[in-house]
Amino acid sequence: MPTIDELFTFMRDAELRFDTLRMRIEERSFTADGEHLVVNEVVLRHPDDARVTTVAGQGPRGNYDVWISDGERVRTYSSIHRFGTDRPVRRTLVGVSGDEGRDLPGPSRVYRPLTALPMETLPDTFIHPAGYCQNVLATGACRVVEAGSVADRETIIVECDHPRTIEMAADRPDFRIRLAVDRADGVILRLEESMGGVVTRDARATEFSPDAPLAPNAFDFVFPTGTTMLY
Repeated sequence: MPTIDELFTFMRDAELRFDTLRMRIEERSFTADGEHLVVNEVVLRHPDDARVTTVAGQGPRGNYDVWISDGERVRTYSSIHRFGTDRPVRRTLVGVSGDEGRDLPGPSRVYRPLTALPMETLPDTFIHPAGYCQNVLATGACRVVEAGSVADRETIIVECDHPRTIEMAADRPDFRIRLAVDRADGVILRLEESMGGVVTRDARATEFSPDAPLAPNAFDFVFPTGTTMLY
């Protein structure tokens, strides 16, 4: 089994180990209102082409959000509100990533993905785990605990006690994160959060298909008639 440092270094380049990807992530959160389900369907082709379709709850199949990018522009569409956007890709920080930041220590460098995904989302965390390891896991007490499996893939299980860079709602000494990391590619395949031994969030990949064949129209999208464009 690798050490934590070896594993985090391996995870940093996770997305570089495949050319295309199909992935489905099911996230269940547990609150006083009951269980909530959010499903993310990811299609990716390096470099730059990515599409994420998000469905929340068990509502009608027509209720979904789409995020799609070709590396130059990002289009989004919400079927519930019938709102759409079409904007240039947001510029990244200059001087702290890639070769620009090679003279900076590791914790001060920003990972620049080969193919961007919507920021601060589970697909981004699972497929680009470098920032999560650096900014969240590294602030807690981490350990490699055992081997496991998710979606028919061998994994390495990591536990992290009380990371500090989290929202205040979870800033408790009994807060714990448990990860399943794909042993071959370094992608996160499961993320479980708990407080006092009670699971509050459980996100897992139910499909992970690196180098999967993609349809020629996988990244085609036309805004439906009646869409209100926001600028």
